[in-house]
Amino acid sequence: MLFEVMFEVVGMKRLIKNGVLVDAQGEYRQDLLIEHGVIRARAADIQPDSETEVIDASGCYVMPGGIDVHTHFNIDVGIARSCDDFFSGTRAAACGGTTTIVDHMGFGPAGCNLHHQLARYHDYAADQAVVDYSFHGVVQHVDDAILHEMAAMVQEEGISSFKLYLTYQYKLGDHDVLRALARLKEVGALATVHPENDAAIAARRAALLAAGHCEPWYHPQSRPLECEAEAIARMINLAGLAGNAPLYIVHLSNGLGLEYLKLARRQGQPVWVETCPQYLLLDDSCYYRENGVDYLLSPPLRSRREQDKLWVGIAAGDIDTVATDHCNFSHAQRMTLSGGDFSRCPNGLPGVENRMLLLFAHGVLGGRISPSRFVALTSANSAKLFGLWPRKGNLQPGSDADLVLMDPRGETQIRHAALHDNGDYSPYEGMHCPGRIRLTLSRGEIVARDGEFLGRRGHGRFLARAPFDPALAPDLHSPCPLVAG
Repeated sequence: MLFEVMFEVVGMKRLIKNGVLVDAQGEYRQDLLIEHGVIRARAADIQPDSETEVIDASGCYVMPGGIDVHTHFNIDVGIARSCDDFFSGTRAAACGGTTTIVDHMGFGPAGCNLHHQLARYHDYAADQAVVDYSFHGVVQHVDDAILHEMAAMVQEEGISSFKLYLTYQYKLGDHDVLRALARLKEVGALATVHPENDAAIAARRAALLAAGHCEPWYHPQSRPLECEAEAIARMINLAGLAGNAPLYIVHLSNGLGLEYLKLARRQGQPVWVETCPQYLLLDDSCYYRENGVDYLLSPPLRSRREQDKLWVGIAAGDIDTVATDHCNFSHAQRMTLSGGDFSRCPNGLPGVENRMLLLFAHGVLGGRISPSRFVALTSANSAKLFGLWPRKGNLQPGSDADLVLMDPRGETQIRHAALHDNGDYSPYEGMHCPGRIRLTLSRGEIVARDGEFLGRRGHGRFLARAPFDPALAPDLHSPCPLVAG
């Protein structure tokens, strides 16, 4: 039987044998020894002693646990609070092979300082998280006090990335963006940006609603790809004006934005980009389904043509990370609040439990990417960009024993009834995926096996992250500054 424990006594040591180790550099037929929650050794043949529990990983890839650097747990968006908290959200993550999350903190009261939301989120996550976690800071406004506070957030609190919004309630204008970018670079932080042109979206949404067009299929018309791409181009130029401040674009959904990012990178700008499984596997035809309201998110799902462009970027190394933007509002919440009007529906999709399997199935087993590239996209690049390397995202001795065993054999059908979030649907319901997630370990502890949650509330620890590493910035001769796999 797979993963049969060969010794009844569970000690402080675990040995994973007969699998194929995969990191962002390659594949290795090696065993992996875990002791006291960290990787102790890897070698072709490690023999256990009487105190070692042996896990047989025959036929499986042994990979670093996933790092999802874009989740929204317990977020209050004004009209609703997401239905996943830090327990249910990280429980779902663990069952899906993700062992670290970096959550984007939601907005606090108007005028609050940076530490306000950090304290609130520490309260949300403490004694709740199943896997390790950290937070991105959120910049709601820019003034001298906020700019001064950024240094303490990085140096004392371990928060080395901050979210800037170009839309929503606390959108920032160009002057504030410039000030924030320059200061974040100065204090050793990475700016992450939600890029959409707020004015263009507002005008289009108002025109659609005035014409009586409120059904879900008008949502993508209210936020066309040009609104996203324009904001990406603008952010690239503002980052250049701010002394080539490092820039990370979240949830890319279209090919034009990717072209702007590739151009910036060729010119030596330190820019990186994330996409999400929904933009790779779902398209705008979802809005015409009976439950089209369940697919409302920003940016919206695009056409299959845009999907294809993102897959090309994935394969070429132009896209650096795949995260989820997990923001779970139930179907019941969506219907109650919206009444079928897209403009009144809270935006966001669940997916933290499905990311690893979806990308493994459609990327690796679909022949689009190598197993090493999969590791780069799901853990290694994120660990480097967000100050978690080398503790997370790799299989070297001394690193945390955060592991996932991916089995290319068999098939998994995604059914919400088998998932572990607090919602009431999955956007991927019924999807057949080759492969299975067999085992997830967080710091050496088994937290999930074959879709069954085995972890415990409070096991997860807060991760104080290192400052952004300027050495990650590309040079003019390197099209892909991080590991391409």
